[in-house]
Amino acid sequence: MKLFKVLAVAGVTAALLAGCGSDKDAAKNAAATAAPATEQADATTSASIVNQADAFTAAVSDKGTWIVAVLNDLTVDKDVVVAGEFHDKNDASKPIYRKLALYAQDADHKVTASYTLTAPKVTVQSENFRVQGGTIKGDVYVEANGFNLYKDATIDGNLYFSSEDVKATAVLEGKVTGATEVK
Repeated sequence: MKLFKVLAVAGVTAALLAGCGSDKDAAKNAAATAAPATEQADATTSASIVNQADAFTAAVSDKGTWIVAVLNDLTVDKDVVVAGEFHDKNDASKPIYRKLALYAQDADHKVTASYTLTAPKVTVQSENFRVQGGTIKGDVYVEANGFNLYKDATIDGNLYFSSEDVKATAVLEGKVTGATEVK
């Protein structure tokens, strides 16, 4: 009976604390709920939903996840490396694919916010990596085939490819404010 009372008190306390957030917290929670809605299954297939630099760099590492969604503008003070081989929705029977979602959306897939990732350098070593929505502020170096800058994404900096062959596999529908070249 004592355990039941402890659990009941803990449950009531958690409910009260959840209800005491500010409007700003409620907006963040709504954005967090909406962010992974790119495909309804994203949240159930190991999406990383991040709002801190360390969590972001871990999520895009070779030990991270196939999709990384940010919840707000994010600044990373060190170089970022997107590494590892991942499959669409973490299903090995599906194609190799990785995605950075720099936006939030509602249940109807309407984009409700776009975010900026600021980093001195982003190096892409994951094959078929897609940047969707929002902006990467900094230079992007692509070393893997199949890079995709989706039509609603921007690189506010330069975009460099490690070779002509790697560049030939890229799909650039979005905007690059600086140079796009092999380096």
